[in-house]
Amino acid sequence: MKLYVAGKQEIANGIFEFELRDSENQPLPAFTPGSHISVRTPSGIVNKYSLSNSPLESDRYVIAVKRDEHGRGGSVSMADDVVQGMQLSVSLPENAFELTDKRKNYIFIAGGIGITPIFSMIQYLLGTGVETFRLYYLTRNARSTAYLDKLSAPTMQGRVLIHHDDGELENCYDLWPVLENPGNTQIYCCGPRALMEEVKDMTGHWPAGGVVFESFGVEAKQAKNNVPFAVILQRSGKTVQVDEKTTILDALAKSGVIVPSSCESGTCGTCKTGLISGDVDHRDMVLDESEHTCKIMVCVSRAKSGNLVLDL
Repeated sequence: MKLYVAGKQEIANGIFEFELRDSENQPLPAFTPGSHISVRTPSGIVNKYSLSNSPLESDRYVIAVKRDEHGRGGSVSMADDVVQGMQLSVSLPENAFELTDKRKNYIFIAGGIGITPIFSMIQYLLGTGVETFRLYYLTRNARSTAYLDKLSAPTMQGRVLIHHDDGELENCYDLWPVLENPGNTQIYCCGPRALMEEVKDMTGHWPAGGVVFESFGVEAKQAKNNVPFAVILQRSGKTVQVDEKTTILDALAKSGVIVPSSCESGTCGTCKTGLISGDVDHRDMVLDESEHTCKIMVCVSRAKSGNLVLDL
């Protein structure tokens, strides 16, 4: 569907918020907390963005986009090319990060731009009278923190902890006291892969279904039907083995072959690699059909069967 940009503002350093509405002010298709939409950017690239406003609103979609110069260009196009009044092609909302009502308490853990779906969840809970939640929002500094003013409001006191690490490893927030005792609590985590892996490692003792991660469905798909295979590097002649639990990106790194990467969830495009041959299970949100025979995102995609030959 076509929606027009009713508003655009920079809400943090390099993070732009867009308000999308129907040109005739008609209600938009309903969405649930944690939903995302696909947007065709002015560059032609289609990116997925979480909806950050409350699902109780029916007249608009709100997304926040972090300008990533190392991505494939979609976020840069949104930040640089989109202006108020422009029309954009937008998909119907989808949800791979569904908020459940099966628990009495909620813990939200967000890193950087990962706040967007969680901010929607929090607004929904408050709008429906649910106040038993706690948000741990981890960012580099105040300048890079989206929705800092709203999450620092008096109504959020006692519910929101915002921690800045200034990019220093020793300043990272210790989540173990938060995650040590499961209780009747549901965790939602969205952010960089490193943060999600940390939370995953700390919650191995939690009951099944008690911890949910957002990566636009990549995590769920990634766990299915994994088989071991080998990648053959055409230029070097090297062969690298990839087991069921290891990504191509990690297997290459362990063998001394470093491929640039960023999100490591198949959504940014940084690790796009040339594909010479092989039967690929494409699990990313980056490549279009025309690229499936010649490119692969080595952070998430795998071989369906046999081996892969890469342009490395």
